[in-house]
Amino acid sequence: QVQLVESGGGLVQVGGSLKLSCVASGRTFSNFAMGWYRQAPGKEREAVARIFWPVGSTFYTDSVKGRFTISSDPAKHTVYLQLNSVKSEDTAVYYCNLEKYEGQLEDYWGQGTQVTVSS
Repeated sequence: QVQLVESGGGLVQVGGSLKLSCVASGRTFSNFAMGWYRQAPGKEREAVARIFWPVGSTFYTDSVKGRFTISSDPAKHTVYLQLNSVKSEDTAVYYCNLEKYEGQLEDYWGQGTQVTVSS
């Protein structure tokens, strides 16, 4: 069974920075994506940033481009999200995700970590 454990959420002021971390354990994968989704109150969960291994290509949703940076250590199955210049609309529960996309698809989620941006 794969487990994802997130850390690093909290309260940050507008314009500030925060770093989220996630580590996956239980199994290892070769062709997989790790990334971050978020869900704000009353809104649907959206993909924020993802990184695809073994190539290392990345995806960012438009609203965070230039402000957030995703990084990962594929050997350790860890993923990080550096949040800079945060805005009030970044307030949400952030979820770590691991998706195995080779062969039978598998999808795993962390428990979520709250990020609150205060003005």
